[in-house]
Amino acid sequence: MKGALGTTLIAIVAAAVGAGGYALYAKRVAAPMAPATDANAPARIGEPSTPQSGKPQGERKVLYWHDPMVPGQRFDKPGKSPFMDMELVPVYADEAVGGTVAIDPRVLQNIGVRYAEVESRADAASIEAVGNVRFDETRIATLQARVGGYIERQGVRATGAPVTRGQVLAEITAPELVQAQDELLVAKRLDDAMLIDAAKSRLGLLGMSNAQIDAVANGGRVQRSVAIVAPASGIVTEILARPGMNVAAGAPLFSFASLDSVWVVAEVPERDAAGIAPGREAQVSFAALPGESFKGRVEFIYPEVAATTRTASLRVALPNPQGRLRPGMLATLRFAAGAAKPALWVPGEAVIRTGTRSVVLLAEDGGRFRPVDVVTGAERDGRTEIREGLAAGAKVVASGQFLIDSEASLKGVLSRMSSASAPAANAAPGPTLAQGKVDALDRAKAGITLTHGPIPSVDMPGMTMGFRVDPPRLLDGIQPGQEVEFDVVKRDDGYVVTTLRPKAAAAASPAHQHKH
Repeated sequence: MKGALGTTLIAIVAAAVGAGGYALYAKRVAAPMAPATDANAPARIGEPSTPQSGKPQGERKVLYWHDPMVPGQRFDKPGKSPFMDMELVPVYADEAVGGTVAIDPRVLQNIGVRYAEVESRADAASIEAVGNVRFDETRIATLQARVGGYIERQGVRATGAPVTRGQVLAEITAPELVQAQDELLVAKRLDDAMLIDAAKSRLGLLGMSNAQIDAVANGGRVQRSVAIVAPASGIVTEILARPGMNVAAGAPLFSFASLDSVWVVAEVPERDAAGIAPGREAQVSFAALPGESFKGRVEFIYPEVAATTRTASLRVALPNPQGRLRPGMLATLRFAAGAAKPALWVPGEAVIRTGTRSVVLLAEDGGRFRPVDVVTGAERDGRTEIREGLAAGAKVVASGQFLIDSEASLKGVLSRMSSASAPAANAAPGPTLAQGKVDALDRAKAGITLTHGPIPSVDMPGMTMGFRVDPPRLLDGIQPGQEVEFDVVKRDDGYVVTTLRPKAAAAASPAHQHKH
């Protein structure tokens, strides 16, 4: 009996302890668990930091709602996005003040944001260009055959060979020259001064020098082959006749170029070419002549800009009495700086180039950043000149700006560019919306045929054309014959309508129009 009573008491006590433990567990589960906080946990771009005033999250003021994928469109109430299959996202007053974006200080430290100050300085750096040595084209000469004949012998057989004035280059046998020499000897035998002068003049026109003519007259013998001599000193650049060739009168035989003076032709970027004028002094150095520098002046600026390199060509003439400068040598030209003008400069990496404009992120107090459109000028030594958009002493983001730019784009700051306009519910349709009339609908295939005017967003003239509609829900409430306002984007599969609403509802809220 006692054993049974003890067993019963133990069972009762165990049941009571189990019930109490379950009740305690149920109470702890029902209580909301406080989220763990880590002071060192990294914040994420776009997460609003806890307000300093300690206000609950629910008391933050909502300015408007938007679709992060189409940040330029605002809505005055929450709901489904008409563009994507997602809910609209609120934008709070402490997140988008005056077209700025706020980034948590911990994020700025984690992504290594660096700042730079807009500097005002009078900087007129010298311009440097690369060129090469060429022949002075004003010192190039061509030797032609004065009479038709045969090349008998040739003293110079290779291009690049140096020649001196009067040096024999080749010999030519020409029947016309033989006949003219006979006429001179006949005139000498007749002792007719007029005939002698006429015969000498003819031989001179046929290419014989005065020394050769005197040798014939004094020797009393006809020279069967007549020497062709160099008209000037230089180097042979081209040989067009070889021994045994029959050449016609006027045929080119040799080309020569003098090295007493050479040209240095340099390629200058077109942005710098405007600052160089003929007569500008240049210091020219050569890799083949280290430690030496030559002075010259810009003689001519060529009128064309190379389409592939976007450079303009200019030439500098240099004297070359010793012949040390040879065509093809690489040269470096430095043009002295002009008058210095004050200008604003920022690091080149601080400028974000979108393809259509240049943007700089201006750092403001409280971890806020404002995108500013700027007009850039010259680029020099890793710096970019700012002609419009910034003031001296302003602080700009020099690194990490692309992450800030991404956040600004998601919040629509870059598209608004400091706009403080009201939500779209109170705004008239933007000027980019096209006007048209619905001719036909294919709801099953999400298609629409419109007779429309010009579509500015895709530069399309007015016509009647079929489009695909994305998302298809935009067709809800649209009927054939209805006047509509719409916009189109070009995709791989063609032109697609992404915005569509009845024209009569132009004053209505976009959120109301597409809330289906």
